[in-house]
Amino acid sequence: MSGVREQGTSPQSGTAGSRDPVLDLVRFICLVLVVVGHSMMVSPVLHPDGTVTTQNTLGDQGWFEPVIWVFMVMPLFFVTGGVTGLQSWQRLRSRGSTATQFLHARLLRLVRPAAALLAAMFLGLWAASVLGVHPQVVQLMASGAAMPLWFLAAYLTAQLNIPLLAAFHARSPWLAMGVLSALVVVVDCLRGTLPLLAYANLVFLWCAVQQLGFLAADGRFARLSRSSLLAVILAANLLLGLVVALDLYSGNMLVNLNPPNLTLLLLGISQAALLELARPALSPLCSLHWLRVLLRLAGGRSLTIYLWHLPLLAGMSGLLLLTSIPKPASGTAEWWWARPLVLLALALLLLPVVVAFGRMEDRPTTALSTRRRPTLSLAAAVVVVFIPVVGAAVNGLTLAVLGAGAACFWMALVMLGGVRGVARPWSSPGPRHGSGAGALPAE
Repeated sequence: MSGVREQGTSPQSGTAGSRDPVLDLVRFICLVLVVVGHSMMVSPVLHPDGTVTTQNTLGDQGWFEPVIWVFMVMPLFFVTGGVTGLQSWQRLRSRGSTATQFLHARLLRLVRPAAALLAAMFLGLWAASVLGVHPQVVQLMASGAAMPLWFLAAYLTAQLNIPLLAAFHARSPWLAMGVLSALVVVVDCLRGTLPLLAYANLVFLWCAVQQLGFLAADGRFARLSRSSLLAVILAANLLLGLVVALDLYSGNMLVNLNPPNLTLLLLGISQAALLELARPALSPLCSLHWLRVLLRLAGGRSLTIYLWHLPLLAGMSGLLLLTSIPKPASGTAEWWWARPLVLLALALLLLPVVVAFGRMEDRPTTALSTRRRPTLSLAAAVVVVFIPVVGAAVNGLTLAVLGAGAACFWMALVMLGGVRGVARPWSSPGPRHGSGAGALPAE
């Protein structure tokens, strides 16, 4: 039926405090796609002279471009993050909380699991280098942390802007969406002249996609008819195809990912509409008991899975180079048949990691008072967190940068009162916040 659906059909248009199981399911599916996709990309090669290089086997396939056009799910992460982020901010504000408290909780929830990853990676790789592991193998494993961390930095930037963007959205939602979209286009137009300016879209682009989540949280997609949602999906993909055909952008969405550009915003529009269109089919699945249990277990440790899966995959692949285990050439039939074994091995490695570090996602978050000192401490923590991120973007993720990043993240945790046993004079125990399912925390 193509008639307009009744307002409130989507849980997104309901109360800000209600959880949306469909979003949990979608994020879980996206997380699985990311893990499976990465297992088909990491392919280190040990050359006779002892040097090590990596090949992106999946990305080198001729059929990959149209596939990644469909399965590039990063925009969907930010759409769902916009829905839950806006609802969380509205819920806290209704209880009298401040923007400082919201930003403190957001920063702590995302930085704490990342700090554990950086510390563990640095200690492990430092020990490997001391034991005589080839420096290129160490560097290969260090670079495995780059992808999840750049995404965490972009997601954190967008989430820290939620109070400001929510106020803009409340005044004029379409103007807010239009201004952010215009900034994305301006940066894209100038990136040829000023290449470094392209990285400004790590802020503008992902905030614009997150703003689509704000619109979804308001129920604006839910109020569209099915035919209208199909029209939005078709229009966004036609425009995407046009800018690619005009050679304004690459047709490979992995190329468009770093630095991000307008193509990902168009994908985000399409995916936001598709999410609402698929809701009637996904909702019945969410009532299955086994699936609810799975979403609760995986969702509560989703950030740990996301952050650790690629470093573990890179580490496993690098260490295999040092063994006599047969390693089929990248892209051969034997290599593809080995992917299920790689996935199984990765899952087995993730289990103890999730047990050991997953609790970093659900420890109580301290509540800040409105005094000036916590605000300055929060600002300092934000600066400290982004110092290694900028360093990694400029110089690459080396062992030294990894060590500095671990130190900076733990320093930020101390500033935020997020280290167990560290009590800040202005903090007091706060409520526990549930974790969301999928790639990143929903609360």
